[in-house]
Amino acid sequence: MTDVEQDITIGNPDVVTKYKTAADISNRVLAKVVKLCTDGAKVIDICSEGDKAINAETKGVYNKGKVIKGVGFPTCISVNNCVCHFSPLPSDPEASATLKEGDLVKIELGAQIDGYAAFVGHTLVVGASAEKPITGRQADVMQAAHLALEAAIRMIKPGGKNMDVTKTVDKIAQAFDTKAVEGMLTHQQEQNIIDGKKTIILNPSENQLRDFERVEFAENEVYAVDILISSGEGKARNLDTRTTVYKKTGTRYDLKMKTSRAALSEIQTKFGNFPFSLRDMEDEKKARMGIQECAKHGVVLPFDVVYDREGSFVAQFLATILLTKNGTLKITSPLFDQSIVKSDKKLEDEEILKLIATSLKPSSKSKKKKAKKEGAATENGKDEE
Repeated sequence: MTDVEQDITIGNPDVVTKYKTAADISNRVLAKVVKLCTDGAKVIDICSEGDKAINAETKGVYNKGKVIKGVGFPTCISVNNCVCHFSPLPSDPEASATLKEGDLVKIELGAQIDGYAAFVGHTLVVGASAEKPITGRQADVMQAAHLALEAAIRMIKPGGKNMDVTKTVDKIAQAFDTKAVEGMLTHQQEQNIIDGKKTIILNPSENQLRDFERVEFAENEVYAVDILISSGEGKARNLDTRTTVYKKTGTRYDLKMKTSRAALSEIQTKFGNFPFSLRDMEDEKKARMGIQECAKHGVVLPFDVVYDREGSFVAQFLATILLTKNGTLKITSPLFDQSIVKSDKKLEDEEILKLIATSLKPSSKSKKKKAKKEGAATENGKDEE
């Protein structure tokens, strides 16, 4: 490695610190957003407050030099059968949407420091407590999603295979008479890249299963493990909610409209390669006009607001993990509270239960064994480059 090249993987301790700093911010902001999810609260206000909190917290760190930082994923609040990406604009009809007691609410957000992003996703029920626990189908999807996340995190390790994770998530979903949302992806993360080469698919269709690339996980990789479980069909579809979250793709196109060129310029300057909400553009009306041509020609990728069937519930739990040489680091974490989630169904697969019960931290015995092995390799000259 030359002086010019820089290690941008988590093999570099400075990179790990940036991931952890972004994760600490995401975790703190999630806790704030959870408190805002009350009966009568406006969804647009919660989304705005979440993004403001991320920007405020990232401004307070890494102030030496030109380190780009801020929102890694805009705050989205998706309720009941809405699967993801609901983050309305003031001009949208949905701007008046409010939460009510008993709503199942999914929160997704993320912060990034120097292009290293940490995402987190959580599900709650408005008004739930020890006295008013979560039951029925809401409890089923939450319990299944929580257990599926915990299992997936333990399977995503060096040498593990993506399709094995897919199968295990499906087994857990079935135990609670639920379905993973078809085609949803977990992506490998890299600096300034949230949709890396290696992916894990949930509940693939026959065509997806046939064509999906089989991969093995490796040391020094980062994943945003995203689990979405539905009590319905497990099929996400567009309705009539307008898209508000986009991401620059890197595709080049000679945009014809002045508003489109202005929008792209602002996106490049303010958001780089990370998803953003049109709510954070300088002029929402012009941005709405300009983004259409950008999306049509693939210059930006839309994060569509999608739904399962009416009356169903979709739960999401998302955590960011680092596959370090010393084991898996779970740097962001949903705030699942087992004491208030009371499903009448159980996971009875002994193998999966045993997996979930294992610690993410490697035992001191395995650490010593690895150190001894590395020492022997160095002595034999096997560590030389």
